[in-house]
Amino acid sequence: MRRLRIATWNINSVRPRTEHIARFVAEQAPDVLCLQEIKCQTHEFPKEAFEAVGLRHFAIAGQKGWHGVAIASRLPITETAAIGACREGHGRCVAATVEGVEIHNFYIPAGGDLPDREQNAKFDHKLDFYERLTADMAARDPSKPLILTGDLNVAPGENDVWNHKYMSKVVSHTPIEVEAMRALQASLGFIDLHREAVPEPQKLASWWSYRAQDFRVSNRGLRLDHIWASPGLREAAFRDGQVACRVHDDVREWEKPSDHAPVSADLYLG
Repeated sequence: MRRLRIATWNINSVRPRTEHIARFVAEQAPDVLCLQEIKCQTHEFPKEAFEAVGLRHFAIAGQKGWHGVAIASRLPITETAAIGACREGHGRCVAATVEGVEIHNFYIPAGGDLPDREQNAKFDHKLDFYERLTADMAARDPSKPLILTGDLNVAPGENDVWNHKYMSKVVSHTPIEVEAMRALQASLGFIDLHREAVPEPQKLASWWSYRAQDFRVSNRGLRLDHIWASPGLREAAFRDGQVACRVHDDVREWEKPSDHAPVSADLYLG
């Protein structure tokens, strides 16, 4: 039985944080690292820094100045078509197949400040992204091994935000966004690995604002980073009835960190 450890991390600029990546890889040994907001063009991605820590295979969708996503793998990658869920053509979607598992990595738009599709084009873009992705997944075979991961920019549950009543009016946790995420999850019967590992009503977060001097003291976090598995991976995700999925919140304490912490999950492939 082979362990495949997949991690997702909104790195918030990859080039200044190659030392963070090297440390995380040394400490946690991910086989596949999915990154969002790399903020560089594809040819500018610092492959040498990843190769130095054993991640020698890449799928990259860069973008000048903003956005950008990448998959770096210790194991060989089979080229896989990314889903065209971004109507603006941003670097927000990338895919690869590793050890027979199809992995789709997304940086879904944040959506601006106003939760109104007609008055806020950014919010409309976010919901349109979810709708396109949901339609694609609904047409797929749920028995196939597939991982959907990334910064999905929605904290769905009451315990995925620091204050449900307050955050229900703030983009990232509004009812329309939560409904869109639930529809995506239902489209293929996705298993939310983090919530399987840490059931309700325990609080979970993967993002904390830079505005707080001490993020643990303020504790105003949101669970925006997700790893979902298709039903075809249920047996691989559950070992002795347990799911190994966690947020590495200690990384948020490092010097000049991303505002997101990595999240990892283990699959056990026969």
